[in-house]
Order: sequence, then structure tokens, then C-alpha cells
Amino acid sequence: MSTFLIEPGAKLANRYRLDHVVSETGGATRWKATDETLARPVAVWTFAEGFPRTSEVVRAARATSRIPDARVTQVFDADDTSPVPYVVEEWVIGSSLADLLAQGPMEPERAAGLVAEAAEAISAAHAQGLHHLCLSPSKLMWSSGGAVKVTGIGVDAALLGNNVPQPGAVDAQGLGNLLYAALTGYWPSGPQSGLPGAPQGPMGPYPPGQLRQGVSEPLASITTRAALPQLVGQMVPGPPISSPAEFCSAMAAVPRLIPLPVSPAETSQQPEPGTSRRTGEFDATNSQRRGGRNGSAPARSNGARPAPSRMDQRATRDKGGSAKRILIGAVAVALFAAVVVGAWQFGSMMNPGSDEAVDPSASTTEDEPDDAELTVFDINGARGFDPMPNGDGDEHSQNAHLAFDDDTDSSWRTQGYWDPLEMQKEGVGLLLDLESSEQVHEVDLLLSGGTHGVEIRVGDSDEVSDQESLDANLPAAWSGSVGGEETIPLDESATGRYVLIWFTELPENDGEWRGTINEVEVRGT
Repeated sequence: MSTFLIEPGAKLANRYRLDHVVSETGGATRWKATDETLARPVAVWTFAEGFPRTSEVVRAARATSRIPDARVTQVFDADDTSPVPYVVEEWVIGSSLADLLAQGPMEPERAAGLVAEAAEAISAAHAQGLHHLCLSPSKLMWSSGGAVKVTGIGVDAALLGNNVPQPGAVDAQGLGNLLYAALTGYWPSGPQSGLPGAPQGPMGPYPPGQLRQGVSEPLASITTRAALPQLVGQMVPGPPISSPAEFCSAMAAVPRLIPLPVSPAETSQQPEPGTSRRTGEFDATNSQRRGGRNGSAPARSNGARPAPSRMDQRATRDKGGSAKRILIGAVAVALFAAVVVGAWQFGSMMNPGSDEAVDPSASTTEDEPDDAELTVFDINGARGFDPMPNGDGDEHSQNAHLAFDDDTDSSWRTQGYWDPLEMQKEGVGLLLDLESSEQVHEVDLLLSGGTHGVEIRVGDSDEVSDQESLDANLPAAWSGSVGGEETIPLDESATGRYVLIWFTELPENDGEWRGTINEVEVRGT
């Protein structure tokens, strides 16, 4: 019976229901399936009639099931005598290395931790006479349960008929490639699993230490010795790493951490194209890499709910802001009444002969404007604000409009800094132009990436050359820390044409400090 006649819903061994095709490899088909006996998802390989390596794959799968390492994908069943031969494997739920790198390169110690775990699993397989030979970013998984998993050990090599004279060297180079990708976001031998190919120099791909700062010399050396053996002796000392066991031995002396779990929201967030001030000659390629594949984020279908419309997003923010303002107003009224009553009682005790009654509800102060009267101001222009002498005059101004386009999935971002911002300059930010001078009462901010140190500055002039002129022309009306969405009522209403969202501290992600504004809204009277 041929695999190509099988349709979704068919059952194997009266137990494994085939749900849908995941991939096809020259007559072998991988399905996502359901083990109806144990009510769990599984991966099932089936083989077309006449597929030449069915018996080899089944034997490799059975041998893989005997590897005593939990990081090796489990094999549950394998049969090459049934009408439709099959192999049943564990279905790993989680993020592949390619998914993790959609956010950018990993922290070096976490990259080392992830790949070292994979190396130990591959080394255990080699001790059993099994190899992988097809390592790629899609084969290294970080499961939702917080465990490293390597898929395809034994089975992938058998599927492709990869009989090579030095399998140890092939898998050692594969592990080096995984570490290179985790450190830089590039695949050394060309595009792979959605990652771009590494920039090329006269001797091939650049070593990882030349593509990214912050990679320690020992870690960069191990990566080069494994992934780029042609550079050994010319750019790095020591012999090439020629087996997974040697790779594990070398990694034993490198500091490493287990990767942090990644939420669905984080894995779906795509970095915006941008440059880094401190990456030297590779700025242009970094821009392409950080912006997604080929400069744009790939479309995904992951079962998530559709994004709300712009009107829905605005309505949600307005409802949240109104609820906050109502609560704040109620508390303020209660406190004010308590203070007035207390003052009246104290005055009565101090003046017992006074016959005049004081109305506790009376107020001699003029009421502030009702929140319902606040107007959302139109933003008629914006630019990244990075004034001299410590700045270069611009900060991704071409993307400034993305901060007020009513789309929470788009954003304006600062450039990437390799050191904390405060070590280099007073601040950096986004300057909004309201076109005319307005009385500003509050600013609604939606930031992502972590907690930012923020100042809201308002003024009628954007002529700034130093801290003194910044304070004079765009004085601070509020300062504090913001992470996520927050409605910021200014300490006192401020008047001006320009509103500056001024970052004094930036959050750090994967060794870079960067500020991100998804949406900003300015309100006043």
C-alpha cells in the first residue's frame, strides 16, 4: 500500500491516527498524528511503496530508542512488516533554535548551555554507533517543559542514506554550526531553516567574534574550531574539533546557562530592521538579519487569535485609560473629603465658641478639567531624537510614524547599544510634533522589551544642543520607569508644541540595549 494513497484520518496499527502531513523526504512522509490509545500527539513516519531505505530507517529508530539520554527524541514504535511500514516518535512541543533566533542572537552563556546539552545527547548516540549527520536549527528544540531535545538522531541519517567515512567530524561540525548560529543569528554554510547565510570574507564565513561583540575568546575559538575548520591554524590556535566527545570536552570549561523559556508572544515578535552603532563593518548585514529573513518578518500561522482592528485597539486602550482615571478620581475625591472633614473637626475643637458651621463638601479650589473633556491630539510628525554633542542627530526617524499608527504590532525603536545608554549619553528619544502649542495633561505609552527609564518633556522649541538647552526648551514634566502599557498623568499640565519621549535607561536583550515604542498617544485640553 502506498503512502500517497493515505489521507488524514487514516489509522495505523488500529491506534495511530494520521492528522496532517508535516514534511516529505523522497518517499518518506512525516505526519503529526494522535496515539488514540494514550491520547497524546506523536510524529509518524510512513514510507512509499518501493522506498529503498525503509528497513534501515526502522532499524535505526529501534536502536535510537535504546539510547539512555532523555534529550534524544523518544521512539515509541517501529514496524517494517505491516502493509504500511511506519516509525512512531515523540512529538516535541516547544521552540526550535530557529524560532528562538527570530528574536536575534542568544546571550553567549545561554547559547553555550543550549548547544552543550545537544552535544552531550549526540555524543551519547555516537557511543551507541548512531549519528545524526543532518543537524540544523530546526532539529534542536527547547521544549515547553523546559528541556533540550534533539530530533532526528539515527533516523535522519538513515532516511537520507548518508553513509560518510567520518561521521564524528560531520556531527562535530554540525554542533559548531548550531553554536555559530546561536551566537550570531547566521548559518555558516548559507541560508538554513529561515536563518540567513553568514557574511563571507576572503577565507569564507567570518568567525563569530568578528560578527558580534561580547563572545568570549574561548567560546569563539571552540565555535571556529568546530564550524570553520579551514580557519584553524590561521585565525585560531588548536586543532579542529573532530567528534562530539571532543566538542563536549572543550565546552566543559566554558560558562553556560540553560536558556530561559520563551513565551508565544516573545517568539512571534519580529525584530525591526535597524543598525547598531557598535558593530563596525557589519552594520548593513546586521540590519538585514535583525529585520527578519530578507529584511521582512515571515508570515506565521500558529493558531493565535487574529490581531484586533485598529479601532478595537484604540477602544481597548481608551476603556483601560478611562477605568484608570475613574478609579484615580474616586480615590482622590475620597481623600479630599477626608482631609476637609478632619480640618473642620480640628477647627471646631480649637474654636469651641464658634457657631458657624463649615460645609465639609465646600471647596475653595477651582476644579481641574474633567477627564471626559480631554482631547486626543493629532501627531503631525515625529523623528528620532539624538542631539549632539554625544548623539549623531538621528535615531531611526524613518520609522517614527510606526509609534502612532494605531497598530500595536508595529513599533519605533532606538538603535542598538552594546553598553548601557547612561554610559554613553544623557538620553535618546522620540520627538512628537503636535503642530501647534497645546496644553498636555497625560501621555499613553505602550513599550516593549522591558522596563525603560522615561522622561516626558514638553516645550515649544526643539532647538537642543546640550543638557542645558534641553532643560530650557523641553523641560521635564514627568519622570519614572515604564514597562508595558501605562497612562502617565503629568505632574502638572505642560504647554508646548513638542512632546519628547526621552529615554534615560534602556532595557537589555541578548547583549543589546534598545528602546521600543509600540504606541504613544497624547491627551490634553
